[in-house]
Amino acid sequence: MVLGVCVALAVGILGLGGHPTSAQAAPSTDRYVDISAVPATAVPADGPDASRGSFTEDCGRNENGHRNADNLVISPGLTGGAHHVHDYVGNVTADALSTNEGLAAAATTCVGGDRSTYYWPVLRRLDRTGSDAHAVGGGIDGNAGEILVASSVRVEFRGSPTSEVVGMPRFLRMVTGDPVAATVNEPGRVRAQWGCSGYAERFTVKYTLCPEGSGPTRTLDFPSCWDGLSTDSPDHRSHVVFPAANGVCPRATFAVPQLRITLTYDVPQGVRYALDSFPEQKRDPVTDHGLFVNVMTDRRMEQLVSCINEGRYCRPE
Repeated sequence: MVLGVCVALAVGILGLGGHPTSAQAAPSTDRYVDISAVPATAVPADGPDASRGSFTEDCGRNENGHRNADNLVISPGLTGGAHHVHDYVGNVTADALSTNEGLAAAATTCVGGDRSTYYWPVLRRLDRTGSDAHAVGGGIDGNAGEILVASSVRVEFRGSPTSEVVGMPRFLRMVTGDPVAATVNEPGRVRAQWGCSGYAERFTVKYTLCPEGSGPTRTLDFPSCWDGLSTDSPDHRSHVVFPAANGVCPRATFAVPQLRITLTYDVPQGVRYALDSFPEQKRDPVTDHGLFVNVMTDRRMEQLVSCINEGRYCRPE
């Protein structure tokens, strides 16, 4: 960890490559909490018209190492625009220069041919030096440490607690969480859910310290109320929003399958870890976020919707 901090300090002083830099290699200790101090979260009951099925994708754990410092949803066309590194599953070509046509023609890591793009910031252990200590997105942007490969990645589409769902349009873009949440006061955008494996329904906005045999988890719940018209919007959020606490979508929006990505990591007990972030966000856990581009065929989306509305639990073959 000392070496990682020194690299970040050197980069922060030199400002290599003209990129924003930061000497903040590790979050403050108050950004971590023992899971035993985190209360369980109450789960609202389903209503009589709920769509109770689910459709679980098998897209791997990014074993092929598809990573970059791009963000094709927020900053398309800008290589390195994220200033932190993203992990991807699904579409194997996704980067800042991707087009809808290119994504639709690409290969995928998902069983059954789903070419959608699922991505999120990498997690790093802070007691080791990363191979990208001198690279954009890594050490140059203050993100020191060795990138962790998740021990499991669960990609699941779920129903609505109040109604049936309708299909998402192809090439719909979605964002959950806020990468600038540590410096911008918009509480509704903070969607970070940190936990520990084996501790169901215990979520916090802080990094979790887990007991022996348990590892940190990240649960990324995406918005699920679509305006029925757009695949994107100027702020990349207005066209698909979150339902109210009772699960009801706002007026003039329609419930679509709700995407949940659950990431689990094996981190030795006592080893600190941290999320990649923009330099000024100081790797705060509240900045956790995820992004999605739907590249399913219309037929695949119809199958997914039918599964959920009929109350079945499905996996692609």
